[in-house]
Amino acid sequence: MAISKHIAIKCGKQNKAFADCKLRDQNPSACLGEGEKVTRCVVDLLKDLNSKYPSELRAYFECMDYYSNNFEKCRKEQKAFEEKSFSKA
Repeated sequence: MAISKHIAIKCGKQNKAFADCKLRDQNPSACLGEGEKVTRCVVDLLKDLNSKYPSELRAYFECMDYYSNNFEKCRKEQKAFEEKSFSKA
């Protein structure tokens, strides 16, 4: 949840391709390639964010975890993380 905006921006193309594939074919194995691209994109994004903004990311996701993904309770941590991570984008 803490990086949902980043995923939407960075991996949106891969997510759309996967969703479109699932609409075309209900066979679970038909979209393995597209699903793998989504997974790879998200893993690479997590590695990148964690290497560049470890303390801000950690503070934000720990807050989100503690408050059961309630964004309202973690606005301070969200702001600190997003100010750094989106300013470098």
